[in-house]
Amino acid sequence: MNRTRGVYPGSFDPPTIAHIAIAEAAVRTAGLDQLDLAISRVALGKEAAGRRPLEARLAAVRRLANSRPWLQVVVTDAQLITDIAAGYDVVVMGADKWAQVRDPVWYGGDQAACDDALARLPRVLVAPRPGFAVLALDIGW
Repeated sequence: MNRTRGVYPGSFDPPTIAHIAIAEAAVRTAGLDQLDLAISRVALGKEAAGRRPLEARLAAVRRLANSRPWLQVVVTDAQLITDIAAGYDVVVMGADKWAQVRDPVWYGGDQAACDDALARLPRVLVAPRPGFAVLALDIGW
């Protein structure tokens, strides 16, 4: 039996009720059997100063996952969403992160590298966020 797996990358500092609501909506919407909350050891574009240590964030997220058998917590060295999402059926993110993923700045200013990264993404579920447009891409989806 094939299990449908999704990943929801973030710093989760702190994990919020909104994170859980997005996770639950993603599981329902995509029919996921499992959703991994992926925390990067070094988050791209996030200042390390002022953030809680990785172990403290992991402990908080694991407490949330304990009562949700479909929710798992993973730690990754990957930083780009495309790399974190490799091997998953679905990637979940907020509209703010979706804007960042589509910005060539995060790929060294290289539009071709950005386009390649976007083409490698699995199915994308984007949670709306005020101030950020959710734009579809014309790359064959």
